[in-house]
Amino acid sequence: MQDRLDGKIALITGATSGIGLATAKLFAAEGAHVYITGRNQNTLKAAQDEIGGNVTSVQADSTRSTDLERLFDQIKAEAGGLDVLFANAGGGSMLALEQITEAHVDDTFGRNVKGTILTVQKALPLMAKGASIILAGSSASIEGTAAFSVYSASKAAVRNLARSWVLDLKGTGIRVNVLSPGPVRTPFLLDFAGEDPAQQQGMLDYLSTRIPLGRVGEPEEIARVALFLASDDASFVNGAEIFADGGQAQV
Repeated sequence: MQDRLDGKIALITGATSGIGLATAKLFAAEGAHVYITGRNQNTLKAAQDEIGGNVTSVQADSTRSTDLERLFDQIKAEAGGLDVLFANAGGGSMLALEQITEAHVDDTFGRNVKGTILTVQKALPLMAKGASIILAGSSASIEGTAAFSVYSASKAAVRNLARSWVLDLKGTGIRVNVLSPGPVRTPFLLDFAGEDPAQQQGMLDYLSTRIPLGRVGEPEEIARVALFLASDDASFVNGAEIFADGGQAQV
C-alpha cells in the first residue's frame, strides 16, 4: 500500500454503489478520511459498513442547497478543510426524442449539472492550494446514443464546466478535471436491462462488442483513475478529461 492520499480529507458524493463506492474504498485504503453521501440512509449505512474505517457517511441530496450546506458545515467542523472532491452524484434514464418530458430534462440536468455546480461552489471555501476537484463525466458526452440525448448533453455540459472553472480558479492552485467512464458494470448500467440476469448479461455482451478491449469496465478500474487525479501524481493535470472507456469513444 502506497498511502497516496495519506492524511487527506476527501468527499465523494453519490458513493453508495458502483464507481462512487469503489472509489471511496480505494481512497480510504490509500490513507484518506473519506466523507460519502447518498440520498437513502439504509444504502448509505451499508456502504459505510462495506468501506470499513476512515469513512464518515452523511445523508445528502446534491441538488439541495440546504443539504450541501449542512454537509460542508459538518466537514469544516470535523476536518477543517477538504483536499479532494469527487462530484460523482448524478444519473439519468433513457427516453427517445418524442418521449422527452420537461420533468425528464429537469431531473437529469438537476442531478448532473445543477448538483455538480452547487457541490463545487459550496466546497470551494474549504479547499486550499493543491486541492483536487474531479467531475463525473461520461464517454456518452462525445457520442451519439439513441434515446440518451438528455443524459449525454448533461455530461457534455459537465465537461465545459471544467474548462471554464480552471479559468475561474486560476492562481488558486486548485485543479479541476473530468473523469469520463465508458460502460462499467455498475447497478446504474445494469438497471437499463431490467432485473433479469440473462437480459443484463446480454446487454453487457453487446456493449463489449463495441469496445476495442472487448469487455466492459469494472468500478475498481475507474476508481484507480480517480485516485491518480486526486493524488499529487496529477499535480500538473488541470482542465483535462480522462477517458476510461476501453477505447470505445476513441476510435
